[in-house]
Amino acid sequence: MGRALAVIIWILTLGSVSLFFVKQWWFPTAISSHAAALDRQFLITIIVVGISFAAAQVALGYMVWKYRERPTNDRAVYTHGSNRLEVIWTIVTAVIFIGLAVMGQSVWASLHFSKAPAGSFQVEVVAQQFQWNFHYAGNDGVFGRTDPNLIDDSALNFIGLDETDPNAKDDQTHSVIAIPVNRPVELILRSKDVIHNFWVPQLRFKQDLVPGMAIRVHFTANQTGKYELACAELCGQLHFKMKSYMLVLPEAEHQALMALPQEQFQSRITELLAKYPLPTY
Repeated sequence: MGRALAVIIWILTLGSVSLFFVKQWWFPTAISSHAAALDRQFLITIIVVGISFAAAQVALGYMVWKYRERPTNDRAVYTHGSNRLEVIWTIVTAVIFIGLAVMGQSVWASLHFSKAPAGSFQVEVVAQQFQWNFHYAGNDGVFGRTDPNLIDDSALNFIGLDETDPNAKDDQTHSVIAIPVNRPVELILRSKDVIHNFWVPQLRFKQDLVPGMAIRVHFTANQTGKYELACAELCGQLHFKMKSYMLVLPEAEHQALMALPQEQFQSRITELLAKYPLPTY
């Protein structure tokens, strides 16, 4: 029985490791400037953790094989082991995994701790159960004033936009986010009710939206197209319906879209959604 169990452990280990070489279930094609560094760090982490996992399981199988039950009257002997070896493998493990964590922080910090580059395209993102609301500043580049007291879902004023504010005259709102390609984008993330999460897999980017906070993040998309946007934080009974799309448009097409009044803006978004197909995996 001991030998059979050892062989089963080795087969399961081999099968688990082989899945990463097949890459049948891998990331979708990346579309952001920071994705290459993030994917590289993920691959390094997978290799290090994979080697550690495989070595541990092979050693476990060896121990099961070597010390399997035998027809003998020998009694088991307790041994404390080696304090020196325990210290060594604890230090080595700590160095490896703390090192991986520090390396991984560089990409994350560049997106969250540094300010968006000058000239970034700004979008206010307001999440609610169970939909996305995107607020665009229009031609003047200045967001109109918003006030929570003005929120009226029945009047489709989901963000509380003050229409008496002169800066709000050219603002647009929609449930789809449209951004320019190859230009830094800054998102200002807010939530009206519970914690939500902005997630587009191709961006290699996820960020919580927390009630009472305005969280600023930035990135640069480098490939045009239509991509699915999902809420990646369980936010209620209809969480599964909280999805939308992100349009990454050529600069000229994006500028023309932003120059449209609200009524034409809505219909043009519908046209663009039909124009750009979703990527296949």
